[in-house]
Amino acid sequence: MGRLSGKTALITGGNSGIGLATAKLMAQEGAKVFITGRRQEALTSALNEIGPLGVGIQGDVSKIADLTRLAAELTAQKVKLDILFANAGAGTVLPIADVTEEHYYQIFDTNVKGVVFTVQKLLPIMNDGGSIILNSSITESKGMEAFSMYSASKAAVRNFARGWANDLKSRKIRVNAISPGVVITPGYNGLGMNDDQIKEYAAQSSAKTPAGRTGQPEEIAKAVLFLGSDESSFVNAENLIVDGGFSLV
Repeated sequence: MGRLSGKTALITGGNSGIGLATAKLMAQEGAKVFITGRRQEALTSALNEIGPLGVGIQGDVSKIADLTRLAAELTAQKVKLDILFANAGAGTVLPIADVTEEHYYQIFDTNVKGVVFTVQKLLPIMNDGGSIILNSSITESKGMEAFSMYSASKAAVRNFARGWANDLKSRKIRVNAISPGVVITPGYNGLGMNDDQIKEYAAQSSAKTPAGRTGQPEEIAKAVLFLGSDESSFVNAENLIVDGGFSLV
C-alpha cells in the first residue's frame, strides 16, 4: 500500500519539471493523478512517464475559461480531489527600469491570478480534510537583482497559504506553500537566460548553498508528497523551504 492509496490529486503544470516529478511520485504512492499543461504534446509525453494512474487535461491556468472547463470536466467525471498542487508558474526576469505592462501581466496572470482561480474553481470538488499545496519560491523573501516582479508574485502565493488556511478551516482543508531553491528545470529556459547563463547561475548558486549543489525536481516532489499526505496532518499555513540552505545563510 502506498502513502496515497485511494487518493486523487491534481497538479497544474504537471507536464515537466517539478510538476512532472511530483506526479510520477504520487502515482508511485498509489494516487490517481490528473495533470494540466498548455501543450497537448507535452502532456501526452508526461503521461507516458506517469503511467496508468495519470490523466491529462490541456489548459492554461492564466485563462479563466480553461479553469472553468477543467472544473466542469472533473465534475462531469464525478472526480473528488484529496490533493491539489497549484504548481504552474512562469516569468522572465528584468530589472525595474525594463519592466513593461506585458511583462507584469505575463507573470501575475499565471503566478497569482492562475493560483487564485485554480483553487477557487476546484474547491467545490475537493474533499473536506484535503490538502492544497502552493508552489512559491525562495525568491519571495529575497531581493534578488532583476527578480522583483517574479519575487512579488511568489510572495503573494506564499501569503495565500496563510489566508486560505483560515478561510478553509471549517472544511479542515490544509493549505501550505512550498518554496524550492535553485532547481534547474525546463522552466529556466523561459527566464530569458541562455544555456550558458543558466549553467553559470547554477554554479554561482551551488557555491552559495551549504549543500554545495542545486536541487533536483525529485527532491522537491518528496516535500510536496509529505505536505499532501496524512503524515503532515498538523502542518498548516506553513511555507516549507527546500533549498539546501541557500536562503538561510
